[in-house]
Amino acid sequence: QVQLVESGGGLVQAGGSLRLSCAASGRTFGSLHMGWFRQAPGKEREFVGTISPGGTTYAADSVKGRFTISRDNAKNTVYLQMNSLKPEDTAVYYCAAARYSYTTSNRYDYGTWGQGTQVTVST
Repeated sequence: QVQLVESGGGLVQAGGSLRLSCAASGRTFGSLHMGWFRQAPGKEREFVGTISPGGTTYAADSVKGRFTISRDNAKNTVYLQMNSLKPEDTAVYYCAAARYSYTTSNRYDYGTWGQGTQVTVST
């Protein structure tokens, strides 16, 4: 079973950028649909975006045009590049591996999660 470890979170001013990384263990990474989610205090965990094994991406409307998902299958790593950050982007960000071989924004379709990394955007 794949294990996931996120990194790259931190404190940034509004308008700034951060790149999150999610390193995966296991030989099946290249065949997995991977997703990014976030959870702000007191709110439900919400979908940010997903990427297929072949690199096709789909992003939530709230981040479209600002966030970009990519992956390097040779390094078993998926990335979330976040630009033009806003205070409302403040949350714990999680990467996850999907249970199924299709694109999905439903968090219940993801069976393996990382521990999360905190992103804080100040005004």
